[in-house]
Amino acid sequence: MDGELDDLRAFAAVVEAGGFTRAAARLGLAKSIVSRRVARLEASLGGARLLARTTRGVSPTEAGAAFHARAVRVLAELDEAREEVAGREGGVAGTLRIAAPLSFGTAHLAPALARFAAEHPRIALDVAYGDRLVDLVAERFDAAVRIGTLVDSSLVARRLAPVRLAAVASPAYLAVRGTPERPEDLAAHDCLVYSAAANGGETWRFRAGRSVVSLRPHGRFRADNGEALLAAAVAGLGVAVLPTFLAGGALRSGALLPLLPAFPIPEHGLHVVRPPGGAAPARLRALIDFLAARFGPEPYWDPCWGVAAADGADAALSAGPKGRASGRR
Repeated sequence: MDGELDDLRAFAAVVEAGGFTRAAARLGLAKSIVSRRVARLEASLGGARLLARTTRGVSPTEAGAAFHARAVRVLAELDEAREEVAGREGGVAGTLRIAAPLSFGTAHLAPALARFAAEHPRIALDVAYGDRLVDLVAERFDAAVRIGTLVDSSLVARRLAPVRLAAVASPAYLAVRGTPERPEDLAAHDCLVYSAAANGGETWRFRAGRSVVSLRPHGRFRADNGEALLAAAVAGLGVAVLPTFLAGGALRSGALLPLLPAFPIPEHGLHVVRPPGGAAPARLRALIDFLAARFGPEPYWDPCWGVAAADGADAALSAGPKGRASGRR
């Protein structure tokens, strides 16, 4: 029985990864073992051809696609059954594969997951940190932590906490260049630009009463990582717009100063998303509940001024337009 299940898992991994090499890496096995298991599965089905090689890799045949759909359901039901038995025997158990953004992940999620793992010794965690937008279904992730506006999709989402951004600069920079009083003043300043923003460039948005002022920042320092922009801002290289989960410590210490308090930046969200299809497994529900309690409803990293400014702006802009998040950093 275990051998048959191993063959099913190998076949499913090849289909979802699009090739034997990537499937082997995902499963932690040699490519030859994965190939042998798929061949054994095809032989057990009377020699049916389940996979076809293409210029792009490996794809399922018509029979393979139909068999894959059933195999995924069988494997999922088996995992749920095992989880239910394990839960009755002493708490949630199983493996969770999670994708997380790089900067937020290393600064805040990693310590939270370490605490969660300590509290749930029967759960194994496999976490991928990076700013690439993963395909949860194709890459077999159980969930992903995402920041910003969620695109329309079939994914199931839960909001964990607000994500606030602030325009900041160092006291040394402001002493030389002056303090901007309105968003338009930033055109005369060195701006630190997030180069990995979607749609070809970063846009900064500020609330001005019931309107939103948008501008494209320009400057000589660009980076595709929020921590690099934070370091540049602290070093006095210019004005940055950073999430408070990154800049909170520097704001509290005075290494950075908040700018344009009368023009707050529209709030974004911190979410957990998971693939569609029924209720989440108990181990995933436990993780999501843990993260919601850890990060929300008011994040521990937000300075008091940031919460007050955001609350006041929300009240003033109850019917106004909203900016689109970049889902970054």
